Amino acid sequence: MKTFDIPVFYRSNIINKIKQFRKLGDPRKQDFSPTKLKFGSVNFLIARHFGFCFGVENAIEIAYKAIEENPDKRIFLLSEMIHNPEVNRNLIEHGIQFLMDTYGNQLISFNDLTPDDVVIIPAFGTTIEIEQLLIEKNIEVQKYNTTCPFVEKVWKRSYKLGLDGYAVVIHGKAQHEETRATFSHSSVSGPSVIVKDLEETKLLADFIIGKKPITAFYEAFRGKYSNDFDAEVHLNKLGVVNQTTMLATETQEIANYLKEVLISKFGSENYKKHFADTRDTLCYATNDNQRATYALLEAEADIAIVVGGYNSSNTSHIVELCEEKLPTYFINTADKILNENSIQHFDFHTKEEVLTENFLPNKKSINIILTCGASCPDAMIEDVMLKLLSYFNETIPLKEVMKGFRL
Repeated sequence: MKTFDIPVFYRSNIINKIKQFRKLGDPRKQDFSPTKLKFGSVNFLIARHFGFCFGVENAIEIAYKAIEENPDKRIFLLSEMIHNPEVNRNLIEHGIQFLMDTYGNQLISFNDLTPDDVVIIPAFGTTIEIEQLLIEKNIEVQKYNTTCPFVEKVWKRSYKLGLDGYAVVIHGKAQHEETRATFSHSSVSGPSVIVKDLEETKLLADFIIGKKPITAFYEAFRGKYSNDFDAEVHLNKLGVVNQTTMLATETQEIANYLKEVLISKFGSENYKKHFADTRDTLCYATNDNQRATYALLEAEADIAIVVGGYNSSNTSHIVELCEEKLPTYFINTADKILNENSIQHFDFHTKEEVLTENFLPNKKSINIILTCGASCPDAMIEDVMLKLLSYFNETIPLKEVMKGFRL
């Protein structure tokens, strides 16, 4: 696996030792059990997989390379590099400006761009229309294109599905940068439609089996289907791909559901003519992080702390999984832990920060799950762990605990 040159302030000596120790002991990633750091009065359960993935590290390396190579030029990002406020804040401090917000709203007009400007395409990728606009302005788009290779893999699969006569069902959030980009690329070769979740998939199925009039499809999925989509024809031959940060299990559940719907309509002997197997498009990093979360939740724990950007899709899904089992606090920095009694955390259901008092259980010894999404630097996990550790007395020194992770 390639290693990347990312700024040292994103790294953590503690977390790096743990990750390297686990990697050496389990190079094939067969063991998803958490790492246990036992300090006595408090113990941390660290997810087997978390933090910057291949695509994120690749994007960060390219972005800082652009800064280094262009000291006298204006540098722009199409939108957020990744969904982490600290990473984006640091890029802004280095002089990078954002052309759009995360929802595609214009912050700086494309008309203000000149051929001398540098434009970085974020890890989520961008639409064909925006890329073409930049090319027409004689702006180099490939040199600092940080699109994740696994996102591009989804685009290639979508394009092939269209060429083979399938309509592409994209499991994703319609306003997410990556889904907008995938929708643009998949619509080039064939019809495409976006579904947010299994519930919306069931609505789509109602049109496939004739439970709802086909004419109602266009209102039900307004803004989520390509211009050439003929629901009467295109819902009879489907392939499913996803926004890579969605729950892989949910994507597979959606694919399985649509497969069964098409079997019921066309018969088990004919379904392969109407449904494409696309399991090979699921992102390995998102899948690993989610499997590691499931393994975390098998351990005995009192609370969970999940660190990441509040608009991070993959982090929100980890929070969602943890919330099903135990009290879970979603924070974007260690500063949200105000003191040993109070934590200011994000409720992703209401999209608001809330204050919780007495969040640490009053017990002789407590177990804390600690994890994060794919866009969170290891240094932020270390900050959170050390801050929490500072609230406990008579703990085993960190140096002693880390002796168990000598390489």
